[in-house]
Amino acid sequence: MLHWAPVAFVRLTLALAAGILTYLYVGAALPALQWLLLALVFSYIVFQIWAARQPTPGPTDAAGLLALVVLYVAGLTLTQHATESRRADHLYRFGNHIEFYRAVVDEPAVVRPSTYATTVRVQAVRVAGQWRPATGGIRVSVPRTEQGREVALPRYGDVWLVRGAPSPSKAPLNPGEFDYRRYLAYHQVYHQQFVHTDQYLKTDVAPPNALVAVSLRAARAIEGVFKQYVHSKREYALAAALVLGIKDDVDQQTQQAYANTGTTHIMAVSGLQVGLLFGAVSWLLTLVPGRRGPFFRLVSALLGLAVIWSYAFLTGLSASVLRAAVMFSFIIVARALDRQSSMYNTLALAAFVLLCYNPYLLVDVGFQLSFLAVLSIVYLQSRIAGWFDLRDWALSHLRPWQPQWQQKAWRGAGRLLDATWQATALSLAAQVATFPLGLFYFHQFPLSFLLSNLIAVPISSGAVYVGIVLLVVKGLTSLLALALPAAAPALDWVPRAVAWVFEWMIWFFNEYIFWIGRALPGALIAGIHITALQAWLIFAVILTLLIFFAARRLAWLGIACALLGVFAGNRVWAAHELAPDERLIIYSIPRRSVVGFWQGAAATIITSDSLPLTETERTYRIVPGIIQREARQVAYHPGWRGAPVPAVAADKNLVLSVWRGVRLAFVSGKLSSATRPQPVDVVVLRRNARVAPEVLAAVFGRQAQVVFDSSCRSWYVARQDSVLRAAGFRPHDVTAQGAYTVQLP
Repeated sequence: MLHWAPVAFVRLTLALAAGILTYLYVGAALPALQWLLLALVFSYIVFQIWAARQPTPGPTDAAGLLALVVLYVAGLTLTQHATESRRADHLYRFGNHIEFYRAVVDEPAVVRPSTYATTVRVQAVRVAGQWRPATGGIRVSVPRTEQGREVALPRYGDVWLVRGAPSPSKAPLNPGEFDYRRYLAYHQVYHQQFVHTDQYLKTDVAPPNALVAVSLRAARAIEGVFKQYVHSKREYALAAALVLGIKDDVDQQTQQAYANTGTTHIMAVSGLQVGLLFGAVSWLLTLVPGRRGPFFRLVSALLGLAVIWSYAFLTGLSASVLRAAVMFSFIIVARALDRQSSMYNTLALAAFVLLCYNPYLLVDVGFQLSFLAVLSIVYLQSRIAGWFDLRDWALSHLRPWQPQWQQKAWRGAGRLLDATWQATALSLAAQVATFPLGLFYFHQFPLSFLLSNLIAVPISSGAVYVGIVLLVVKGLTSLLALALPAAAPALDWVPRAVAWVFEWMIWFFNEYIFWIGRALPGALIAGIHITALQAWLIFAVILTLLIFFAARRLAWLGIACALLGVFAGNRVWAAHELAPDERLIIYSIPRRSVVGFWQGAAATIITSDSLPLTETERTYRIVPGIIQREARQVAYHPGWRGAPVPAVAADKNLVLSVWRGVRLAFVSGKLSSATRPQPVDVVVLRRNARVAPEVLAAVFGRQAQVVFDSSCRSWYVARQDSVLRAAGFRPHDVTAQGAYTVQLP
């Protein structure tokens, strides 16, 4: 029997979260709910007043159930209210009639190889020559260079006047593709636009939040300190990511190395860094004499809150830091009030407040991982650590006749072994609850996570402390240099010395992570693809096993086994249903020529341009379809050479292939009318192929389906589409219409 009294707030938060989830799935069909919520709140108040006037205690179960219903509807209502697209002045209401719009840059720009990407919030639109108030978010991309000159980086608070109407976010173009439109909608962004420099004008600087603007400037100023003193580019990039969460300069190779060893979380400023500061403040307060009484608790709480929120401010008030700061703030306040509150209640209260502020945080991956990891650590870390007592094992080897140095060695070994085992237990505990999410979102599991985190977390923790000391020392020496200008060169040696230690720690940390990747190349299990249902089933198995170990009742073990059977059956049934399915897919991947040949749970993906797909292209364009089909064997081939699908190069501009009776022609360059007739089912035009309708008809026949692949430019498609349609063809543009699929009978 589960007793809710000690963890009452957990129940309330679950009810609120259930309402939010319900809205995310069926909310579009619901009417306005605020009046229903007000009626339920009024009913609850009336019920409580009536129960309080009864001579005997009222029906508490009914009151509790009504409270859960109120919170469930509150979750629905809050999410409905937070959905900007429901507003009467949203961009959706104006369609393509927008001539200009005024918007403010709402977040720091992301620097990409050729573009800047950021989000702007619309303030007004001009329609039919009149300005009207409007709301809505637009994800804009701006070229980094245009007409041979560098384009200025968009800054938070820049007010733009933009010509043209933004386009609604595109739906997924490939089977099962990552739904970027839904991802943007969860962040209240429903439109996208590529903006050239001649389309927008910066008219003002008016940050939506002055505090955030100052915070971002402070973060960039602090980043300048690292840039000044950390000379190696790789170490500087990691230093900025580790302490400030700025990952603009971290190269792809480093990111991949950390992902392969399960240490990516270290590069994201979140609970780890805030927890380190919280631990440092708590330790320093233990050194204060006479640390008792309400006054000391108040002072220590104020000091802890000041340190945590100052750090959040200096790191740009990012969402991940704010989540961690809120979480630890509730822990600090609970301690200050001397409340023997359950940690589960404290975490539930923090989640409740965050979800009331932004209900869409519930579907944020960082939010899910943060709270699941902390919950898992709180429940499991002490239990796992209790499996072994390595300190007692070392102390059991002490003997009175041993020399003093040997006794000290055994005591030191005991402390070291105990600290190592505690860190291992923490890492194991965090993995238990986050394991299904790791498989679902990232499709891999690094078996080396224990070995990598065992060294990486202590070193990175030390590096965070040293990095913060560097910033403090630099600030103090700068103040002294203002008072004593002549001593400035000598004073600068102090931050230089600290920076040398900082850079050396970062270098060692980086080298260790890369060494783990080289020493254990097979430790990363990649290509794990599970559906959302299967992720829920894994969560259910873990939960029932935890209940079994806590309650020691075989019934729970039986439920866990049954759930495992359902999981296995789901995989088998999906494979059975998929076995007879055969299809050909011309993918829509920007500037690429990619075709997939699917036979049941196996697939051959061929890039006709002979260049391998990047990790990003595979992850977002191909892998979601693999998950959807629960495919087992997927092979990637750059070019036709070595691929199991037969292909013949008729000339340098034409490749012919036949697969399962489907005849294909891939045309690039100029197609000559002298080419021998080759009747085909599908003609794929690549790289702005120069073909005339009469030549296509003569060589391939008028029954052929013409497909423009993603390597064709938009101006070329627009021109050729009208010409081909006038000649009786029905072309398909994968860039605008999505992937072209041929389903075999």
